[in-house]
Amino acid sequence: MENTRFLVSSSPHIRSGESTQRIMLDVIIALMPALFAGVFYFGFRALTLTVTAVVFAVAAEAVMQKIMGKPITVKDLSAAVTGILLAFNVPATLPLWIVAVGSIFAIAIAKQCFGGIGFNFINPALAARAMLLASWPVRMTSWVTPGPDAVSTATPLAIMKGGEAAGQALPNITSLFIGSVPGCIGETSALALLLGGAYLIYRGVISHRIPVAYIATVAVFALIFGGFDPTVMIYQIFAGGLFLGAIFMATDYSSSPMSPKGQIIFGIGCGFLTSVIRFFGGYPEGVSYSILLMNLATPLIDRYTMPRKFGEVKKSA
Repeated sequence: MENTRFLVSSSPHIRSGESTQRIMLDVIIALMPALFAGVFYFGFRALTLTVTAVVFAVAAEAVMQKIMGKPITVKDLSAAVTGILLAFNVPATLPLWIVAVGSIFAIAIAKQCFGGIGFNFINPALAARAMLLASWPVRMTSWVTPGPDAVSTATPLAIMKGGEAAGQALPNITSLFIGSVPGCIGETSALALLLGGAYLIYRGVISHRIPVAYIATVAVFALIFGGFDPTVMIYQIFAGGLFLGAIFMATDYSSSPMSPKGQIIFGIGCGFLTSVIRFFGGYPEGVSYSILLMNLATPLIDRYTMPRKFGEVKKSA
C-alpha cells in the first residue's frame, strides 16, 4: 500500500482565493464613481487632495513598518484606501499640508501603533478626520458651492440645523442625490456611492447588513425626531456623509463586529447615534463620531453575539 502523509494543521481548513490586495482593489474600484463625481463638482483640486492623501498614507505606512522592523506591505493597497477615504472626508478647500498630516496620523497612530492592518480598533480615516476637525475646525468646515464659480456656503445639514446658516435655501432632492451640493469631496453624490456599494456587495467584499441597518435606523429616527415630516427624513438620508460612512467605513473588517447579529446591532447603534448628534448635538453631522463610538463597542458586541463554538461544553454553575 502506498504511504500517505497526513498533515495536521490548525483551522481554517477551507481558504478563500481572495487576498488583501484583491479586496482593497475592489474597494478602490468601488470608490472611483465618487471620486469622479468629486472631481466633476469640485474640480481638479479634489483630485490633487486625494492624490496627496494617498501618497502620504502609503509613505507613512512604509516608514512606520521600516522603523518597527516589519515587512513593508504597501502593495496590499490598504494604505491607499485609507488615503482615499480620508480625502473623501475633507472639503475641497483644505490645504494640502493638512490632509498630509491627516494621512500620517491615520497610518502612523490609528493603524500601525496598534499593530497594523487587522488590529486597528477604530477606522483610521475617521480617526484622522476627527483629529483634523478638532485641530483645524474652521478649515475643516469651509464649504463651497460646486462648479467653477465656487463661493462659500453651508451644507444642507447645516441649513437644516439653523444657526448662522438659517434662512439659506435648501437644494432640491435631485441635487442631493446626484451630488451637486456643498460638502466633503466624496460624500455628496449618493448615486455614485450607491453604485460603489452595489459593486462591493456583488463582489462579496461587504455584507448588506451594516449599511441597510445604519441607513434604515437613520430614516426611522429622522422621521421621529423630525416631527414625522417625510421631507426631513429624505434630507437626513441623502445629505451629509451617511452613504459614505455606512457603505465604506462602518463596514471596515477590523473595527466592526464579525457575526451577522452583531453587524445589525452595530448598524442600528451607528444610526441612532448619528440621529441624536444631528438633531440634538451642536454639530450638524454625526456620521464620523457615531462610527468611532460604535468601533469602541465592537469587542463588547462580538462578545455577546458570537455563535456558540461547535462541540463546546456548557460551563457548570
